[in-house]
Amino acid sequence: MSAGASIGAGASRTIRARPGSIPAKSLAARPDGVPRPRGRELSASELQAFAVELADRPELWIDRVKHDSEQRLYEELLSDDHVTAWLICWMDEHDTGFHDHDVSAGAVAVLGGGVIEERLAVAGARRRRRFVAGESFHFSAADIHRVRHAGEGPAVTLHVYSPPLLRMGAYVIGEDGLLARHPMSHREELRPSEGA
Repeated sequence: MSAGASIGAGASRTIRARPGSIPAKSLAARPDGVPRPRGRELSASELQAFAVELADRPELWIDRVKHDSEQRLYEELLSDDHVTAWLICWMDEHDTGFHDHDVSAGAVAVLGGGVIEERLAVAGARRRRRFVAGESFHFSAADIHRVRHAGEGPAVTLHVYSPPLLRMGAYVIGEDGLLARHPMSHREELRPSEGA
């Protein structure tokens, strides 16, 4: 992210357009101009590099940052045959619950605040990692994880997927102890399922 930019109360940076930059509204429809491999699906590490590049261009997403205490707000920034990119805004207690991304690999760049990623572990200790503004991570299509707000003021993240995210699976552990996957559209909001 550009020096001097930050996001919201309690975050380490305040977001504002750079002096002399092109107005955000004229660039908001052009994140496809950010360098990345073209004409094919991207690997998880390539997605992470692309997410970081997008994060360093706040004029592409800054006008879309808004928060709601009741639910995460998300907006698709880019979609083509090989990649989708989403801006997601988080507040206290926002949580995706455990989910997968069907056939899509993905990466997340934290633009402001912090989130916690937890991988589903059937045995052994939980695998949790905390990420703050300026940090990023990636995951494969095979990974099952949850992402939740880290609880220190509003957070903003940028998510990229390849192939484009169309479907997800939400996971719940039933009263009988069995793990079940519930398919859902990428347009539905992920939330922790009952029993999870």
